[in-house]
Amino acid sequence: MHRTHGLRYKSRKLLSKKPREKGRPGISRWLYEYNVGDKVVIDIDPTFITTAPHRRYQGKVGTIIGRRGKAYEIEIYVGGKRKVIITTPDHIVPFKAQPTETKASAS
Repeated sequence: MHRTHGLRYKSRKLLSKKPREKGRPGISRWLYEYNVGDKVVIDIDPTFITTAPHRRYQGKVGTIIGRRGKAYEIEIYVGGKRKVIITTPDHIVPFKAQPTETKASAS
């Protein structure tokens, strides 16, 4: 029998929630205001399937380039190519850069 290779193929672990995460996300995820130029991380919420980006973009960092109604346009570079993802705030979180550690030289 022929195997299917649909949109959510091989994504059981990626697009499922842990027991303590189940249910609706907190309201702060929707109330956060994003501006053009802000960096965001794509974090797919499996509760909202219709507005979810493709699973290949899970965990990627992009830049907000505009709005379309309630959704945001996010610019991502994958393999040297520019991609524009249109998704709602359910699937994005603000990007917090890791602090760089500097070693103080001993005198």
